Amino acid sequence: MGLLDYFRSSDEAAPPPPVKVGKSGKKICCSCPSTKKVRDICIVEKGEEGCADLIEKHKECLRAEGFTVK
Repeated sequence: MGLLDYFRSSDEAAPPPPVKVGKSGKKICCSCPSTKKVRDICIVEKGEEGCADLIEKHKECLRAEGFTVK
């Protein structure tokens, strides 16, 4: 087996994992834009500690979309 054969076989053996999408058909990064924006602004202005309620609301939205979020 030559070097090119090695790379060809390893490429074919490991297909990329499927992209997970939520109920709306969007990836997790694009889901729940309204709660994400408010959360992000709050974190920049107050830090994570001051935005726990908004962080949790965003997580709830993502869970409602079907994503597993801790």
